[in-house]
Amino acid sequence: MAVKDEVGRYGEDVVARDLLARGWSVLARNWRPARGGGVRGEIDIVARDGGDLVVVEVKTRRSGSFGRAAEAVTRAKVARLRRLAAAWLASQDETYAGVRIDVVTVETGDGPPVVEHLRCVE
Repeated sequence: MAVKDEVGRYGEDVVARDLLARGWSVLARNWRPARGGGVRGEIDIVARDGGDLVVVEVKTRRSGSFGRAAEAVTRAKVARLRRLAAAWLASQDETYAGVRIDVVTVETGDGPPVVEHLRCVE
């Protein structure tokens, strides 16, 4: 596994634990739609916050050398996440009160990870 993949997995683990500690349900991790559905990509974490479905994009950085982690989530990425959210909903029998996209950043360094949760990213 490449260092980049290990850093990403670490960040996703930190965020999943944080969401569970907040009382959320983690429904899936690294979810990809079935092939042939026309939608490509991956949702880092699919979660439930109360009655809402939340598509969580996790961005992890070891340093600020490449900018802030949230800056890596472009409009194109958010549009892809919307399409992936629709694919998730189409694949499930459950209904939700609302659907949103959150970005959670994890900044690692010498101390404990710093987690920042951005709700309802558009």
